[in-house]
Amino acid sequence: MVDVTQLEAWRDVLMAARYRGTRTVECDGRRVSYATDAEMATSLADLDRRIAAARQVRVTQVRINSTKGV
Repeated sequence: MVDVTQLEAWRDVLMAARYRGTRTVECDGRRVSYATDAEMATSLADLDRRIAAARQVRVTQVRINSTKGV
């Protein structure tokens, strides 16, 4: 699985290319060409979703403490 820093690096490269108006992105020796800006926006949204999911802290244990009130 890819870590958060790698996902953020890919997102930054994609955002920079989108702001420059280019549709070809090269990162880690791989080149990806997008046909439309909508495809780039979809990829950015997917990266943002993956980053948010990776940062989410999962609760693995729940403790319940109760009394009778007496």
